[in-house]
Amino acid sequence: MSVGMAAPRARYACDPDGSRGRLFNEPSSKTRSPFRRDCDRVIHSTAFRRLKYKTQVFVFHEGDHYRTRLTHSLEVAQIARALARQLGLDEDLTETLALAHDLGHPPFGHAGERALDACLKAHGGFDHNAHTLRVVTSLEHRYPEFDGLNLTWESLEGIVKHNGPLTERDGAPLSRHRESGVPAGISDYDRICDLELWTFASLEAQVAAIADDIAYDAHDIDDGLRAGLFKVDDLKVMALTADIIADIDRDYPGLDDNRRGAELVRELISHLIGAVISEARKRLDIAQPQSADDVRHYGDQLIAFSADVAEAEAAIKAFLKLRMYRHQWVMRIMGAPPAPAKMPWGLKFRSQRSRSASTLPTEAIKPDWPLWFMLVSTNDALVLLTRFTP
Repeated sequence: MSVGMAAPRARYACDPDGSRGRLFNEPSSKTRSPFRRDCDRVIHSTAFRRLKYKTQVFVFHEGDHYRTRLTHSLEVAQIARALARQLGLDEDLTETLALAHDLGHPPFGHAGERALDACLKAHGGFDHNAHTLRVVTSLEHRYPEFDGLNLTWESLEGIVKHNGPLTERDGAPLSRHRESGVPAGISDYDRICDLELWTFASLEAQVAAIADDIAYDAHDIDDGLRAGLFKVDDLKVMALTADIIADIDRDYPGLDDNRRGAELVRELISHLIGAVISEARKRLDIAQPQSADDVRHYGDQLIAFSADVAEAEAAIKAFLKLRMYRHQWVMRIMGAPPAPAKMPWGLKFRSQRSRSASTLPTEAIKPDWPLWFMLVSTNDALVLLTRFTP
């Protein structure tokens, strides 16, 4: 079968005609499936457009060519759809989850999330998946009969559980939620609409999750090369990238580093997509799920890297952590601000609704804040605190 051809719909794919529906009943669309409708709602949401100015490693004004969470989400969607197409899954649901997975992230990379988590420590901290759920179930105000986007049950469970179950069957929190419990934004909604937090998510959600990893690895290498944090040949310290670079140098001797880097990223994405498809088919042959519910109750991830590919992928992440995420330049951008006494800036408050602005004194900045700016979504307005020179 050609890679460009879609596999027939698999029996274990989520079926839009068998969807568990929406919290608020709506007439069916005459032209779109429920999952396609979900995807379109995400694309047209305010929260999706806000991803344009939210970043992971670099802040957006550092350059037009570095990834933002918007471009990252588009790349995740492309990879996720490629995987879903070959595995016979529902591409529309897969795309929905890929595009929605970062809606709850604050700006300024992981430093922004740490800042919000510290601010909300007394209230259970900040969890971006819980905030994504809030965005799509409450904070978007675009429809006359309900808040949020009123997505299907399958989209909501994928948003919440794409990394695996959150609880045991008896409700006891799992993994990282053991200490502080399931985030309130998730547990509160689960009491309204049971998302079966103790089961695994659909294959479409699992595909979106692993596509996120592939996209991260590839585009962070691309951004790191563009920023000059490392060179193509520095990536030879890892066996997987060393092999790809060797193939490139053999096939294209004398190729300039810009094109070597681009070819490396392209081949890395292709390699990891192929590896996921191969491992998924092996696991599905063993599990023999007959439905999407069989996938949820199987008890393990069915979309994953094999052990050797997982080791190679972990090595890439370790390299990026050392040479990129902890690079002095990146830490300068995303790290702590100068002490307030040395900060000759004020803070500007902007309300999206009122369009008014006022200046807060520098003394209003708490010295223990890990960031000097923060973006917070509320029901009424987008509140933007920005550092500026008066």
